[in-house]
Amino acid sequence: MERTLILIKPDAISRGLAGTVLKRFEQKGLKIAGIKMIALTDALLKEHYSHLVDKPFFPTITEFMSRTPVIAMCLEGLEAVDVCRKLCGVTNSRNADPGTIRGDFGMSMQANLVHASDSVENGKAEVARFFSAEELFEYDPALLNYLYASDERK
Repeated sequence: MERTLILIKPDAISRGLAGTVLKRFEQKGLKIAGIKMIALTDALLKEHYSHLVDKPFFPTITEFMSRTPVIAMCLEGLEAVDVCRKLCGVTNSRNADPGTIRGDFGMSMQANLVHASDSVENGKAEVARFFSAEELFEYDPALLNYLYASDERK
């Protein structure tokens, strides 16, 4: 099973959409392997968004992402990275398809409710950045037999 990082961003927290966003992932059948609320420090933001540090809009990102705590989740499932990205919709919420989290609830490029890892490699790195091994849990969901065919469960 693949693991990926989801961050429920300050706009979702402030708008009272955290539960709605979480519900979308749960209803799809993704397993919550870890979840916590965390205030993002400058150091963590610089590390997480290191690919954007030199961009002129980086200060705007750090200001936005530190307005409120975020909810960090490690989700697990077959092809979890791609599944989560599809559930989220494209980054610019105005262009996101209806039925996606961003398409249904967002109007912004930055205030787009969620961050989702963009690759399996980044998913592993991001989960490790936000969660210690002790904060991640192994268990079988009660409905596992109804989420995957027997030959898909690993």
